[in-house]
Amino acid sequence: MDYVAAVEGSTAAIGYGLAAIGPGIGVGLVFAAYIQSTARQPESSRMTLPYVWIGFAVIEALALLGIAFGFIWQGNL
Repeated sequence: MDYVAAVEGSTAAIGYGLAAIGPGIGVGLVFAAYIQSTARQPESSRMTLPYVWIGFAVIEALALLGIAFGFIWQGNL
């Protein structure tokens, strides 16, 4: 039996699953830094919160671009 020939489907889904590790770590680092800075200086929490959301949005936008490019390079879009 040839098991290699039995593997069918999208490798873009596997690639995106592996590529999602990076944004997951990035989001964790952004919120960990915010929590640490708020614990050190609580009065600056309202001043730094908008930067946390901007960083989160940029990281998630890069993750969405990754899934879009995966489907574009595969040829399904």
